[in-house]
Amino acid sequence: MKTLTLTRPDDWHLHVRNGEMLKTVIPHTVRQFARAIIMPNLKPPVTTVIQALAYRDEILRAIPDHLLFNPLMTLYLTAQTPASEIKKVAESEHVHAFKLYPAGATTNSDAGVGNVKTIYPLLEAMQNHDIPLLIHGEVTDERVDIFDRERVFIEDSLIDITRQFPNLRLVVEHVTTQEAVQFVLSSGPNIAATITPQHLLFNRNAILAGGIRPHYYCLPVIKREHHRLALVAAATSANPKFFLGTDSAPHHTSLKENACGCAGCYSAHAALELYAEAFEQADALDKLEGFASFYGPDFYRLPRNNGTVTLERATWKVPERYGENDLSITPLKANEELRWKIQ
Repeated sequence: MKTLTLTRPDDWHLHVRNGEMLKTVIPHTVRQFARAIIMPNLKPPVTTVIQALAYRDEILRAIPDHLLFNPLMTLYLTAQTPASEIKKVAESEHVHAFKLYPAGATTNSDAGVGNVKTIYPLLEAMQNHDIPLLIHGEVTDERVDIFDRERVFIEDSLIDITRQFPNLRLVVEHVTTQEAVQFVLSSGPNIAATITPQHLLFNRNAILAGGIRPHYYCLPVIKREHHRLALVAAATSANPKFFLGTDSAPHHTSLKENACGCAGCYSAHAALELYAEAFEQADALDKLEGFASFYGPDFYRLPRNNGTVTLERATWKVPERYGENDLSITPLKANEELRWKIQ
């Protein structure tokens, strides 16, 4: 196969930050995707519809004039979120979900939820208004090994959430383990998951073998090989519960190459190319369109996109960095070759 044409896809989990970094990274996303679910973990976090609409306007202003793109906004769920804000989300055409961060789980999550059960009244209101809940599924208990935090969150919190709110639409973001895949498969049709390119392509050796490579470090952290294989099987299964979400997360290079480096892989520069490599390795390129273009909008009850994107088999070298002057972002697979390229 020399070319691969897909219905124009969407990214159902994306960080674009704001300010100059937003202007640098957003063109990479809009050249590939028609829409993206935008994460709300800015400083300060996006907790109201008014803030989300202002952030959406900033994103739209940063998009090059000749490109069309629809940012799908989310709100950062906190224990202080008022029920009235949930109603406002239900009435907004531009805000599509709430994001649950366990406090301290990842970048800018300090305002997240400490005890999930304290927000059960809010989850009931979301269920009643049919608003999706997007979950970073990790516990933050220091006694739990970092490689077990997703599994323990499923056992301690996620199973009970789905029992208490059986009609709540829920996305387990960036699943990383065999246990998470099994949880999604065994749950009802209102439970789905996104999968990132790094978790499909790499196991934890990519971070640790031969030296520490900080640009492969993300949260939830990349796991063992048998977990990667479970994710590949799920992504290539044509099961509509699993769809594309890059979790592309730009950081200044200096904050990644640091004594206490930030978590996050920047993949927006070559998102579709990276997914194509993963699906090709699994001999499943024919399954990529459903994963990238169909199952996400179906879950969010949005129309599938018109138009297409074409990938061609062409080797190219990923740049060492993106950004100018004091802004430097090191992308995933910097200075390495990829075998697919968007025409």
